[in-house]
Amino acid sequence: MPKPGASESAANPYAEGRGPTEWNEGRHGVGPWEGPLPDDPRYDPELLTDGDHRNVVDAYRYWTREAIVADIDTRRHPLHIAIENFENDSNIGTVVRTANAFAVDTVHIVGRRRWNRRGAMVTDRYQHLMHHDTVGELIEWAHDHGVTVVAIDNTPGSVPLETAELPEKCLLLFGQEGPGVSAEAQDNAVMTCSIAQFGSTRSINAGVAAGIAMHAWIRQHADLSRAW
Repeated sequence: MPKPGASESAANPYAEGRGPTEWNEGRHGVGPWEGPLPDDPRYDPELLTDGDHRNVVDAYRYWTREAIVADIDTRRHPLHIAIENFENDSNIGTVVRTANAFAVDTVHIVGRRRWNRRGAMVTDRYQHLMHHDTVGELIEWAHDHGVTVVAIDNTPGSVPLETAELPEKCLLLFGQEGPGVSAEAQDNAVMTCSIAQFGSTRSINAGVAAGIAMHAWIRQHADLSRAW
């Protein structure tokens, strides 16, 4: 972590083209802050003293959770993700983690309020979440906020995601493992996009499908110069 008086390259680990994890620190984070403690209010006194072993990019080392969320809020995309949770889908955690990686505005969970957070790897602390009891409530919210709903499912008549032009202010709607997107959700979407498959399986994991679709939006609309 950069210390007062550090060189430009040391103060900005990305100036040399390094990735979000500094290779010499590995996956275990960083130890206690070395040298005079900074007076920047974004830093957490406990983390400065004890070290920071969270799953965050190095730019956010030692920052409080509130400071991290506030900073991500300045760079979030106008992309929303929704997943139906009528059977307590275990893929929701994976979807939340991926949404956090792509700075998605909000993840909307439709149906059961409770979901398995294990797959989120604590990223739900930094990701905005919203619950809707029914698909109807979600569609009404999207309409009120000017967000276009696009369903993702491999169904007859769907548009290939690989060639689709996704709206910039968009809500990608996913069904759960097995049943897929509900008929009500598809009926209220401007289109349903499918992901090209070439093997024997009827479908791919819902968490994987969500990651593929989010990245398709990123490729079309995100400012890649702002990526870590």
